[in-house]
Amino acid sequence: MNKITSLFNLHEGEDDREKIFESVKKNISYKGANLWILACAIIIASIGLNVNSTAVVIGAMLISPLMGPIVGAGFALGVYDFSLLRKSLRNLLNSTLVSLTVSTVYFFASPFKDVQSELLARTSPNIYDILIAFFGGIVGVIAVTRTEKGNPIPGVAIATALMPPLCTAGYGLATWQISYFLGAFYLYCINCVFIGISTFFIVKYLGYPAVKQVNEKQQKQVRISITVLIIAMLVPSSYLAYSLYRQQQFTKNTNDFINDEFTEKGYTVVYKKTSYSPKQLELAFLSKRFEKDEVARLEKQISDNKYLRGTHLLIRQDSTDRLSALKGDILNEIKSTENEIDRKDLRIVALEKQIAQNTFDNQKLLKEAKTIFPEITSLSVSNHSMATAKDSAFVVTAVIYESPEVLPASDNEKFRKWMNERLSVKDVAVFRRVVPPAPQPVNKSGKKAKK
Repeated sequence: MNKITSLFNLHEGEDDREKIFESVKKNISYKGANLWILACAIIIASIGLNVNSTAVVIGAMLISPLMGPIVGAGFALGVYDFSLLRKSLRNLLNSTLVSLTVSTVYFFASPFKDVQSELLARTSPNIYDILIAFFGGIVGVIAVTRTEKGNPIPGVAIATALMPPLCTAGYGLATWQISYFLGAFYLYCINCVFIGISTFFIVKYLGYPAVKQVNEKQQKQVRISITVLIIAMLVPSSYLAYSLYRQQQFTKNTNDFINDEFTEKGYTVVYKKTSYSPKQLELAFLSKRFEKDEVARLEKQISDNKYLRGTHLLIRQDSTDRLSALKGDILNEIKSTENEIDRKDLRIVALEKQIAQNTFDNQKLLKEAKTIFPEITSLSVSNHSMATAKDSAFVVTAVIYESPEVLPASDNEKFRKWMNERLSVKDVAVFRRVVPPAPQPVNKSGKKAKK
């Protein structure tokens, strides 16, 4: 029995308690080096999340001093030092507000506001984050109480990340995505609460003496407060963990359904889109067409699966038999054209037809144009075939107008857009014809007559 007890003995290798307590008190306040480190950690974490750099985010976790007041609060509860508890919570609140403010300002000013994977990873906490925070906090407090601190401290800083979720909450505020803010801030609260609670348990286990005698009522109040905090963190996170489990089961069962019903039967899925909220499965296939009775059978299989029940199955397919329609199109094309005409000749014939149909009612168009642009005195609209160096051609709709003065640039653009709409074309080419001056009469001497 003694051998088993010695295996779990935390007193061996324990540092001097007065020294530990002084170190905890020192790390509570943010001044001097701690303040500089906090400011740098905020900026580094925000940049790492912004550029989606895992290495930079881990660096911010390692240098962040936010664990100081959290461990201090846990120690204060363990020894019933309520003045130290108030000081720890006050410093934690101040550092939280500063971190939120700075990260919000950074993300508001940053030109990169896309949601990255590092940001998304901190917006959906669940019960597993509670377990990580609790056991990580235990390891951290044990390391703090050792004579030889060892390697656990950096690992605890990474596992029980505090700065990245806080900066993610700042991103949610800056981009006004409240769901991101609430999810990230909830994760931050989980880490703070359960690191503090694990610290409290280790301090009580090690038997640290109370700084002053407290009555049973005060001890009961501390226990009730801790219990309420644990329940407040556990209930939402348990629900989120259950939701995550359901979503993972939905994804797994969806993939199994597609594999069993389509892939293994040789049907090539060319498009797949799944959605968990609302539940929907959208598919498209290379050649397979499903009749109504087949779709009904598939929908029944989905409803029989408890994880897929309620999922809307949508199979994208044409309402006609594309193969038969394609054969009919080919036969009609062969009947309507001679066998020796190639694709380029067909294009030329189409262009010639388009030019032959070059019939615009210029008189009517002129009357309409003059109501909007009185300066225009004459108008001509026609299609022109433009040849290129690559032995191809394209058609341009040209509009030529006459006016005493050149239309201003704004009116010219307005006229061009109006002609596009009026002629139902994409881009007309507008030209102004310059009218040459009328020849002056010449008298018998050969000189121009004076006006």
